Amino acid sequence: MTSRRKVLGGALVTVVAGGAAGAAWLTEARQPEGQGSATAQVPTATAEVTRGTISERFQINGTFGYGATYPIVHLGQPGVLTGITAAEIMVARGARLYAVADQAVRLLYGRLPAYRDFEAGMTDGPDVRQLETNLVALGLDPYRRLTVDGHFSAATATAIRRWQAAWGLPSAQRSGSLPLGQVVFQPGAVRITEALATIGAMAQPDQPVVTVTATTPVVTAAITADRRRLIKVGDRVALTLTGTAPFPGTVLAITRPPAASGQSGSSDGGGVESPFQATISATPPSGTGTLEQAPVLVAFTRQTHENVLTVPIVALLARPGGGYQVRLESDQYVPVEPGLFDGTAGRVEVTGDLTPGQRVKVPAS
Repeated sequence: MTSRRKVLGGALVTVVAGGAAGAAWLTEARQPEGQGSATAQVPTATAEVTRGTISERFQINGTFGYGATYPIVHLGQPGVLTGITAAEIMVARGARLYAVADQAVRLLYGRLPAYRDFEAGMTDGPDVRQLETNLVALGLDPYRRLTVDGHFSAATATAIRRWQAAWGLPSAQRSGSLPLGQVVFQPGAVRITEALATIGAMAQPDQPVVTVTATTPVVTAAITADRRRLIKVGDRVALTLTGTAPFPGTVLAITRPPAASGQSGSSDGGGVESPFQATISATPPSGTGTLEQAPVLVAFTRQTHENVLTVPIVALLARPGGGYQVRLESDQYVPVEPGLFDGTAGRVEVTGDLTPGQRVKVPAS
């Protein structure tokens, strides 16, 4: 019991140390009933006793971003760079990434990089199947004559000509083929982060032209070694931005950041070296604005209790002689034993002579 009270006491200090009202509320609990002036000085509200599920969580600092940044390399013939899509623009299937000699280099979806010209007579292969999948997805096979089978057929060439017509090329330039470097395959849409070349300069083969990221926001959070065993891929977490209610996320990966392979790891924000990094998917609430590098609190669940009584953490009062109590709306004091604390939700599990639906007094906000 001694060690538990130390932990609970620490939790209460966290809750009530935020201001004078909290301190006065704790002082009032130590007054004998009906005595002292603190009762009249502290404005109160009420909150409901509920029965349900509560989770004990620990929180760490995270940062919003878009995952790793990586370059897109020019694979085509040398030429003057005549256009680059601006930073922060999301580039989807079929859209332009940059242009060389006024010829757009366009994005297609696929995990296999382009490594040869796409043209009639080429050997079958998974790269051709990847191209055909994109042509169909772009609506360039309206009569459904193209079979996605990895064979460059007349229907494949016809679909490419339709695409070239959509670019505005005259009939004489609609070749039905795509030379190496005219399309770039990426796993999905990308977000331009930076231009690595200057318009008007020569673009050379194997030269990085732009850097990109994925388009889906993710949170990265440094994980200390002692907490690594508490976290696994697939875990659900609660994320909190400044001024927002908690919203859900899912752990996608746990990796060792590059710095961890050297003399030290990354930092968890509190000066503790962290040899692991969690990547977390998240869909923030609408209207949150730009999230790049925005700080976020990540709450991981340590353990969960179901079908238990809960009250707001701020309803807990120090009990004369030791322990804790809550004050009912009727001003009756009821001893309680705290269980799990959920700092994210602001509630605590309690056992005592309480029933769901009763109301307990809390400091007025």
